[in-house]
Amino acid sequence: MTVTAGGPRLAVGTAGHVDHGKTALLAALTGIDCDRLPEEKRRGITLDLGFAHLERDGVEIGFVDVPGHVDFLHNALAGLGGIRLLLLVVAADEGVRPQTREHLAIAELLEIPELIVVLTKLDLAGEELADLVELEVAELLEPTPFRGAAVVRTSSSTGAGIEPLAAALVARARALGSPPADGPARLPVDRAFQLTGKGLIVTGTLASGRIAPGDTLELAPAGVAARVRAVEVHGHSRELAAAGQRTALQLAGVELAQVARGDELVVPGSLGASRRPLARLRWLAGAPPLEGALAVRLHLLAAERLATARALEPARLEGGQSGLVELRLDRPLAVARGDRLILRRLTPAATLGGGSVLDPGFRRPRGAALGAALAALAGTTEQALVHWCDLAAERGASAAELAPRLAERETRTEQRLAALAAEGLLVADAEGRAGRRYFAPRRLVQLERRLAELFAATFGADRMADGMSRAEAVRRLLPRRALGQADFHLAWLARRGVVELDGDQIRPPGRRAELSGTETGLAAAILGCYESAGLEGPSPAEVARRLAAKPAIVDGLVQHLIRRGRLVRLPGGLVAAAAVALRLEADLLTTGWERFDVPRFKERFALSRKWAIPWLEHLDGLGVTRRAGNERVLLRRPPPAAHPGG
Repeated sequence: MTVTAGGPRLAVGTAGHVDHGKTALLAALTGIDCDRLPEEKRRGITLDLGFAHLERDGVEIGFVDVPGHVDFLHNALAGLGGIRLLLLVVAADEGVRPQTREHLAIAELLEIPELIVVLTKLDLAGEELADLVELEVAELLEPTPFRGAAVVRTSSSTGAGIEPLAAALVARARALGSPPADGPARLPVDRAFQLTGKGLIVTGTLASGRIAPGDTLELAPAGVAARVRAVEVHGHSRELAAAGQRTALQLAGVELAQVARGDELVVPGSLGASRRPLARLRWLAGAPPLEGALAVRLHLLAAERLATARALEPARLEGGQSGLVELRLDRPLAVARGDRLILRRLTPAATLGGGSVLDPGFRRPRGAALGAALAALAGTTEQALVHWCDLAAERGASAAELAPRLAERETRTEQRLAALAAEGLLVADAEGRAGRRYFAPRRLVQLERRLAELFAATFGADRMADGMSRAEAVRRLLPRRALGQADFHLAWLARRGVVELDGDQIRPPGRRAELSGTETGLAAAILGCYESAGLEGPSPAEVARRLAAKPAIVDGLVQHLIRRGRLVRLPGGLVAAAAVALRLEADLLTTGWERFDVPRFKERFALSRKWAIPWLEHLDGLGVTRRAGNERVLLRRPPPAAHPGG
């Protein structure tokens, strides 16, 4: 059953200095007290995330109330990831304070789209002081993307400004519209608890996609499967939760001990886990330079990790600069390209910078390849896809493998890859087949070059060879992990006109071994030796001694005659004339036998055991005989004699 997601949805966060009235403001707006912990009630400040909601005129607004105290900024960051509008709360009787500045810097680093300034405690400050604070805030916002943001003056005690603020939020929700819900479901967990009679409950702001009762999700990065038993949005049961909504899920199949803040509930296989992301970061002015390895605390959506940061380009990142930074995490993290993150210093705690993930699982190449890799990953998503296909080398990459790096549906990634193939930036195998793989043209050109080198070495050493074994060529050309793509590569090389495929043989186009006059005469002599020897032919070494020829030349000519079908190689490396093999088959069919054993065969054809067993295995391989215990069954029959006069 399809259920619509309703009207516009907007996730809103609060930010600002401790005791500037954020929780009281949300209570005045929604009637919900976000302080739920006993210590919060006792101390009168928010220690952890609180949640509230407002539904008006078909608009759903979910609020995340974050702590303002500097000691609990890590909790605040768990709530700011994924919101689309920030209420920057400034007390009119105090003005801009340190946490006001840090929260604003974080909002800028996270690229939160919208900001409204809320001056609170107007009843304690009066209009004149509020005018001064508003000027101070305007000066603070001037160098930021939030310059000119709307300012609403309020008093949670008297109710002044609350209604205009609610109306402004509804208007912004309508203007922004709901976030797209067509991607795979992704719910960062900011709370998990056990509820009597219901079991495990997890909550978060749904970052993308939709979730309905009965869905099977995966807890990332652990990979634990969970089934959704029920869905709530703003405390009400729903048949569907969509991106942008504060969502609570009742889960089965997973225990509370398996869930931690920062884990994500996702469509199985739709999001990868990594400990090595590459990010483009803006380093805050006033932060110490990033040079060498620096221990930091990383915040991404609701997750928090210890990490080591190292600037790559430039190699020294100064305050106020932007650059590419390699991160190494202490534990795996569910992460995708485009995710926003914040880095903070461990001690003394302070925000250092932030930005977006370019590659969830970056592996630094060596030498000159590093610059090319960084340029590709810092470019468009399409450039990153080409780079990832290039990294996959001869194995290539599929949409199913690359979609989790983008946290998007496999069909969307397939469209991107197909478009790149149409432009000639990638090469696709098996056009039109689901699950096809994509290859960087550069890798295929390298393969073509290696094939030319292989042919040169092979036919330089064996001038009389018409071709080489397909299996041997594949083994020497492709790494083990790419053997499954051998058919594609050989077909591509054949289309390029650099190889001919002939059954289990491959060769350079038009190659046919040509013997010299001397070699032709020696080959005829070798063939004569085997034909005169009958069923027990000599070894190539014996032929070389008999003909007073070089063993290496005789070996080469024996191989040439085998390839041309004039000699046959029996199991065990024995060699005989092809004409002799045909006479043996014809003689066997005239014996009248239906079944026979090895001694009978040896006696009939005067063979030693050294030769009898290989000849029988050869006949088995041709389908002339079939082994049945200690006997052979003759499968073919001689042609019937012609009727007299027929």
